[in-house]
Amino acid sequence: MSTQDTNSILGDAETPLSAPTSEEKTMALLSHILAIVPGVGFIAPLVIWLVKKNESDFVAIHAKESLNFQITVIIAYIISAILVILLIGLLLLWVIGIVNLVLVIVATIRASEGKLYRYPINMRLIG
Repeated sequence: MSTQDTNSILGDAETPLSAPTSEEKTMALLSHILAIVPGVGFIAPLVIWLVKKNESDFVAIHAKESLNFQITVIIAYIISAILVILLIGLLLLWVIGIVNLVLVIVATIRASEGKLYRYPINMRLIG
């Protein structure tokens, strides 16, 4: 599998027009990694986006992308919970959790590298 194939499966990473500062990279990666902390979920990227959206485009893009992804994950969990009745939901709950973890780690790495990242599976509800 080539690097291009791997990137399209794990999401797209682009280099922003201007290099982000160290603080911007830190805030961007926090918007992703804090989303997998139990009890924090979509709240961390929401707070980061609301606080930083007018200060840094780089942080705003990452926080918004993370927020949209966590909303997508919540919707997927709700659907899976309903499907538990048919037993397939149990498997889906595990798959969603693993996919969430892997993609959040990839997004965190891309943010720390100073690259823009778009999740491959994401309902972009927050524009």
